Amino acid sequence: MKYAINLLPKKEASLAEQLMYFSLNYLRYIIVITQLVVIGVFFYRFQIDQKIIDLKDSVDQKKEIVQVVDPLLTEADIITKRTIKSEDIIKEQTHFTQMVNYFLSEFPESATLSDFKLRTDSLTITGSTTDLSQLQAFLSVLKTENKFKNVDLSSIKKTDYGYDFDMKLAAYE
Repeated sequence: MKYAINLLPKKEASLAEQLMYFSLNYLRYIIVITQLVVIGVFFYRFQIDQKIIDLKDSVDQKKEIVQVVDPLLTEADIITKRTIKSEDIIKEQTHFTQMVNYFLSEFPESATLSDFKLRTDSLTITGSTTDLSQLQAFLSVLKTENKFKNVDLSSIKKTDYGYDFDMKLAAYE
């Protein structure tokens, strides 16, 4: 059996010695961990930079697409406006044609027109007739069917050949 006897008392380490011991034993681990974090952040920065470059490229591509498509959109807008205008003109012409067709379909056969003025929504006519009863029937049909809001027989004159009349028809629906 062996015994180890230490007769020297243990020395208390000073603060400087404790710091030296700590820095030699544990500080190297802290430095290694810090370096690993720095390296990780460095690689993450590369990844983020690549994403930024990709996004800039996609933005540039989209700008080019917009530049190419912009004249087409402008032309499409112009065509849309022209189409709307042409539809309005066609509606106006259809309305105008219906007004004239209605007037001519109801106009008496014994009457003749000497002056016929067309406006957007009205007719002004001057004519003559030999049969006053047909003119009266024509006026009553116009008033009962109410296609023209305003039917105005302004004058009737008796002549050697019959009756001359002036009429204004307005606000066709």
